[in-house]
Amino acid sequence: MLGGKRIILGVTGGIAAYKACELASALSRRGALVDVVMTRAAQEFVRPLTFAALTGRPVHTSLFHTPGGDFVPHIRLASEADLAVIAPATANFLAKLAWGLADDLLSTLLLALRCPVLLCPAMNTAMLMHPAVRANLQRLREMGYHIMEPAAGHLACGAQGPGRLPEPEEILERIADLLAPQKDYRGVKVLVTAGGTREPLDPVRFISNRSSGKMGYALARAAARRGAAVTLVSAPTALKPPKGVEFVSVETAREMYREVVSRFPLQDVVIKAAAVADYRPRVVAAQKIKKKEGTLILELEKNPDILFELGRQKLPHQVLVGFAAETADLEANAREKLEKKNLDLLVANDVTRPGAGFGWDTNEVKIFYPDGRVQPLPLMPKEELAHRLLDIVREIRTLKTTRAEG
Repeated sequence: MLGGKRIILGVTGGIAAYKACELASALSRRGALVDVVMTRAAQEFVRPLTFAALTGRPVHTSLFHTPGGDFVPHIRLASEADLAVIAPATANFLAKLAWGLADDLLSTLLLALRCPVLLCPAMNTAMLMHPAVRANLQRLREMGYHIMEPAAGHLACGAQGPGRLPEPEEILERIADLLAPQKDYRGVKVLVTAGGTREPLDPVRFISNRSSGKMGYALARAAARRGAAVTLVSAPTALKPPKGVEFVSVETAREMYREVVSRFPLQDVVIKAAAVADYRPRVVAAQKIKKKEGTLILELEKNPDILFELGRQKLPHQVLVGFAAETADLEANAREKLEKKNLDLLVANDVTRPGAGFGWDTNEVKIFYPDGRVQPLPLMPKEELAHRLLDIVREIRTLKTTRAEG
């Protein structure tokens, strides 16, 4: 979603300016072209060279002395921008913006912008609650600016309360929401599974796999941004559930089977991105298994096959997508799984390839269709891949609807 987008990152003079470095890096890693504009006070906290190194682009600090002799940077930057985010936005800068003052590059630039502007205030709690600041924030909302409320917690001044700059990942999500494509999934019910299931051996041990859940969470987040009613059934991960989705937490394969199969009849699209254990211990010890001489033999039994059951129950209008993580014979295994499980689409990746295995923020996949087609996709961020997959699913749904009406 952020690939090729022109983002202006305005940085004003607050201690939270250091978090803007992480935000600039995250935006750049996701393919955005980031133009950082710093006030004079911001440069007391972070040097422009830091942002230049993180974005690979010149940093703008002056209305008059500009990189490459650009004599009207505020007009050029404004005409090219897809979105601007001010992080942190100080009380002083909010006041200037609320009343149309333009005495430096950043404040002048914002008057020329016609794209969405996201303001991220950060300041001491007492300042944030001052009537003048609250009035300015309300005035800015009425003028059409998007405002992220500050987080609460420990502040640099030692106080506790609201005023912290939201974490860069939260700001990134809000930026993605503002740049979201057309709500082409509005009215569509989508169920996504994610994470790696755990099968207990005893009260302290379990059998699991290396799945991080990142692909499934990216799919759930992307579908929600496009207007879908999303249910995310997730095995344990270290990830925060995406906003705006129904989150269902499970641990074992049988728990996931129960939650997914019971919800399946009401879904339009199901994307099974979870890594579900094929086997579980036949016997779970009631107490911790102690180390003893010799070997320990575990007897395993099969778990229910969730994807096979969904393929068996699938209705003509439903789209069922499976994932396959392979280490060898990818194409043969993928084609067999696609046919055996009655899928509309199978997404397969070789987890031995750098950047495409478990835990990465990127993925490189091949998409297999029931008619024999194979569509390879290059290495890309999982967020971007999620939207590419949703584009394909939308086309499949359109084709199914056309056939049904015909």
